[in-house]
Amino acid sequence: MKAIAVYQGDGHPSLVDVPKPEPEAGEALVRTLRVGVDGTDHEVLSGGHGGFPEGEEYLVLGHEAVGVVEDPNGTDLERGDVVVPTVRRRPNGANEYFQRGEPDMAPAGEYHERGIDGAHGFMAEYFTSPAEYLVVIPEALASVGFLVEPVSISEKAIEHAYASRSAFEWNPESALVLGNGSLGLLTLAMLGLEYGYDADRLYCLGRRDRPDPTIDIIEELGATYVDSRETPVDEIPDVHESMDFIYEATGFPKHVFQSVHALAPNGVAALLGVPSDWEFEVDGGAFHSELVLHNKALVGSVNSHVKHFEAATESLAAMPEWLLDSLVTGIYGLDEFERAFDDDDTTIKTAVQFSTYEERR
Repeated sequence: MKAIAVYQGDGHPSLVDVPKPEPEAGEALVRTLRVGVDGTDHEVLSGGHGGFPEGEEYLVLGHEAVGVVEDPNGTDLERGDVVVPTVRRRPNGANEYFQRGEPDMAPAGEYHERGIDGAHGFMAEYFTSPAEYLVVIPEALASVGFLVEPVSISEKAIEHAYASRSAFEWNPESALVLGNGSLGLLTLAMLGLEYGYDADRLYCLGRRDRPDPTIDIIEELGATYVDSRETPVDEIPDVHESMDFIYEATGFPKHVFQSVHALAPNGVAALLGVPSDWEFEVDGGAFHSELVLHNKALVGSVNSHVKHFEAATESLAAMPEWLLDSLVTGIYGLDEFERAFDDDDTTIKTAVQFSTYEERR
């Protein structure tokens, strides 16, 4: 079967032939529909993140997948179920995090991530997975099911941020999303549609010039676009307002420290971006004081698990059709899969298509 992989030392995706997988006990065989491409895939290609399966010269890419159950193989799934796979797997047998159903909380070395670190991904015509890691979604979401995984990342991050404020009555009204890529835009929509923020108190920060499709989406959602070249994060309260909640998805190291100064008293920032090494000076005393004297919090979050995928499915179903149509800027077949990895100012979210839901094999 065909798959898209990266070879060690190459840095570019390649179309390869690999054996069709056979499901083991407790696993189902899934025919792949679409697999999304995101920043993590580009980091894997560049060698900046992840790792290859032990003893393998290549890694099959892809962690944002949607497919159709081809062979339930004795599991509780049914042939024809549309499913989305979670990403983390046990590295070498069970451990306490997987036993508790919390693989997303496992530290480095206690997991593999399919398509990212130590395990082949889903960017192939078929894949197998234990049924416990497959989340059934409505057939109506089959074409956009590859967005469930990124939305699940935000579901977890927001859950943990809100949990950090659960010791007192907290009623957030203003929110700032740092990053106007696909994850930031999906999160911006979630905050308005699911969490009830008024659009005129939602903000999204980026570094793009008009005209730009991401700015169009921000403003169509009723939110305010903030250009970080004109207004740095820590100056946003002077221009707009202080923020009860900040969602950081850029990986720009200074944003962590600037966010603390942009937060309102009792505010919280959820950190998702993974920065590269960069040393710079900060006023540690002012940073520390803001956290302590104003009851502010920073919460780091990575990965997600089944309950977050289930919540993400509901969130995705509630999103307007125009948003998803605007967000997904390219679906490419195997004959032009390289285009899914292009990154320019017109690209927001792309995916590789392996088959359609209507196909029967």
